[in-house]
Amino acid sequence: MLFTAIGSTIHYGTPALSSVNRCGKDCSQSLLNKKIIGQYKEILQGRMSKKRYTHSLNVAMEAVRLADRYGADRDNAYVAGLLHDNAKELPIEQQRALVLGSAREVCEIEQHTPALFHAVAGAELAASDFHIENPDILSAIRYHTIARDGMSLLEQILYLADLISIDRDYKDVKRMRKLAFVDLDLAMYEALKFSVADSVARMNTIPPQTMAAYNQYTALAVKAGLKPKLKGRSR
Repeated sequence: MLFTAIGSTIHYGTPALSSVNRCGKDCSQSLLNKKIIGQYKEILQGRMSKKRYTHSLNVAMEAVRLADRYGADRDNAYVAGLLHDNAKELPIEQQRALVLGSAREVCEIEQHTPALFHAVAGAELAASDFHIENPDILSAIRYHTIARDGMSLLEQILYLADLISIDRDYKDVKRMRKLAFVDLDLAMYEALKFSVADSVARMNTIPPQTMAAYNQYTALAVKAGLKPKLKGRSR
């Protein structure tokens, strides 16, 4: 079953990544200017644990692999993956201040859920501390936790790369890794189904953006012929 990658129809243009993309097209083979990336890594190492830093490197490389598979810009994918958790281990009150001060659309649930702060805060710091100007990279970082409907290709790639990076060890991760490279939309459906079910089990509130994304990918799954698996239920 092959879904259509809905995010691939969304275009933000290709603005330069501030000083990052000054090396030109040839840098795509070497993953950007090594000096700039080295500076990014130095900043990250100073603000996160070794475990979180290793995770960031793993997500960056997984994002590049997915970008190669689906025809996205591998440099943008690498930067988004590297920086996606840049605010994750900052003090919660600092994250909260960045969320509440953001000009981005932030729902009420996000404003009161510390576990979600780092996505919005990370997008803010990617712009201010790392001088990222590409709106698709900033949006991918911003939505890498809650998703949304109408995600761009890069947004989908980062969402899944974070879920399937080599350091992840949850029960079905091997299946998700395979699925992510076979069918992007089906992988997003399965990822969001898990996210929603996990939130319900924990009695967590669910951001409307997450529900909108789940509804969109569920509709795609149904349209493609995916059938629900009901155990012991009848009417």
